[in-house]
Amino acid sequence: MFDIHGVCGDLRQGVSALARQNAGQKNYALSCVAEELRRQSGRILDANRRDTERARASGMSAPLLDRLRLNDARVDGIIDSVRIVIAASDPVGELVSGYTLPNGLELRQVRAPLGVVAIIYESRPAVTVDAFALAYKSGNAILLRGSAAALESNMALAQAIRDGLERANADGVPSAFALAGGGERTEVDAILGARGLIDVVLPRGGASLIKFVAENARVPVIETGSGVCHLFVDESAGIEQAVRIAENGKLQRPGVCNSLETLLVHRKRLNDFLPRLAQVFAGRAEFRADEEAFRVLAREKTAAHRVVPASEADFGFEFLDAILAVKTVSGVEEAVSFINAHNTKHSEAIVTQSVENARFFQKAVDAACVYVNASTRFTDGGEFGFGAELGISTQKLHARGPMGLSALTTTKFLINGEGQVR
Repeated sequence: MFDIHGVCGDLRQGVSALARQNAGQKNYALSCVAEELRRQSGRILDANRRDTERARASGMSAPLLDRLRLNDARVDGIIDSVRIVIAASDPVGELVSGYTLPNGLELRQVRAPLGVVAIIYESRPAVTVDAFALAYKSGNAILLRGSAAALESNMALAQAIRDGLERANADGVPSAFALAGGGERTEVDAILGARGLIDVVLPRGGASLIKFVAENARVPVIETGSGVCHLFVDESAGIEQAVRIAENGKLQRPGVCNSLETLLVHRKRLNDFLPRLAQVFAGRAEFRADEEAFRVLAREKTAAHRVVPASEADFGFEFLDAILAVKTVSGVEEAVSFINAHNTKHSEAIVTQSVENARFFQKAVDAACVYVNASTRFTDGGEFGFGAELGISTQKLHARGPMGLSALTTTKFLINGEGQVR
């Protein structure tokens, strides 16, 4: 049975122990973890293979299987992410601001750990290591609760982390890390109800998971949102550039939160852009198109069997699959209005040669990341230079966008005086 009080009690001790560690000690412990991940990679891949086989047998879709699957290259990427975190500056104690009051009191606002952090996530084994490494470097203890689909993978990764921390001897803090490894729903309920034991919880996964956590948690929540991402092809867009960005955004990894879900096309570009897009997407994706776009796409023999009329429910929906909703708009203002009404505040993009339209789009779109002439697939902690991320925050309080080390800190004021009284 999952003992939330015992687990969180140990994690709170881990926070206290980490507070006494300097950056060099934390980095050494993380380097030991990276070495254990390398040493135990065969066992990790075997565990992941069993998870993947069970998921395939249960009917999991190909894009979600891709999120679950590990291979040598992905394990290398996980280890590389840890090493990038090691190389990053330690945010704890970083000066945010400082000034002296008229009465002589010296104030410094510095970064400090959040404390005990919990993350509930779906089918992405890499999150187990990314979340641990970021939390550890930023002085936080972390409770991880992955999905049942990735249970063996997560347990194998957790064992490597634990072994690495123990290998670091006095520089390692094993009590700063825990995995809820039973795969039972009661674990989630216990975490969400752990007011006073857990300082913040982050859901990372699909819309239903995020909604459930946000509506049921009795502890503070940082929503790392689902991704209903749009690409607007403006009247001035270059066709090949727009096609390349749309292809990357939708088809590179359809099952991730920064993939493209809806394509907005300027009415004047339907007849030259969409036929070219249909050629590139032929046999690789399904279009769900509004009336105007459907007429154009249905004429293209290469894509006719993959084009269906869109319903209103297709817009604002996270497919996480090789499905792309297509909407016709009259210009950038209509595109922005549609995006703000249908998106999840994650990542949005425009392809345009108009500086005026690009500036308007970036100013008016309400999202964590807004791109001009680039793919939404870049919304990622690794791509942003963080090495890893705890998630993509789509809310506006505390943190927004890819959450790296600084996003796992709060601040506190340090005040020095010479006997002043009020």
